[in-house]
Amino acid sequence: MRIVIAGGHGQIALRLERLLAARGDEVAGIIRRAEQGDDLRNVGAEPVLLDLESASVEEVAAHLRGADAAVFAAGAGPGSGAARKDTVDKAAAVLFADAAVLAGVRRFVIVSSMGADPRHEGDEIFDVYLRAKGEADAHVSGLDALDWTVLRPGALTDDAGNGLVRLEAHTGRGPIPRDDVAAVLAELLDTPATAGLTLELISGSTPVSVAVKSVAGN
Repeated sequence: MRIVIAGGHGQIALRLERLLAARGDEVAGIIRRAEQGDDLRNVGAEPVLLDLESASVEEVAAHLRGADAAVFAAGAGPGSGAARKDTVDKAAAVLFADAAVLAGVRRFVIVSSMGADPRHEGDEIFDVYLRAKGEADAHVSGLDALDWTVLRPGALTDDAGNGLVRLEAHTGRGPIPRDDVAAVLAELLDTPATAGLTLELISGSTPVSVAVKSVAGN
């Protein structure tokens, strides 16, 4: 498959790119800064220089044409203010999804967050973040032209992944290594029967492939 990943230099994206390239997929990662390119090349991905905060839907679609799947794994990051939660976590996700529709890419996976909700209340930065992620998820899930899956991981850690997870519509809160998030994303891309599902993900006792097959109804 050819897979295009938004937020290509992110911690989850780099792990995912390495997994996909290792299994023989063609992977492109969208990055904002040219100096990030070598990190993508080192994991086997093709860097695509494009700023999702300023690009048009047509510009993004041009990089998506011919892809078999798209993954939105971009984020404003923990040090960013409320404005960038809106321009990256919400607006860039909406733009990337609309561009996938324009480019004819049906399979679309978005990395969201546990607790994402467009009706989430509060004025703290994290409240704004959860609203932005929720609004992005709502937009993606409303696009009939996409075979979308929304993945909502729990608290992300840099612990080594062990491939054992809990993946359900509602898991409750808990931690999850970024390694295991990437492994689940790779498996979701291979499992189109997960389209139309919003899934929460934390560490658990079920192997990744079994967990994904289970939610897909296999």
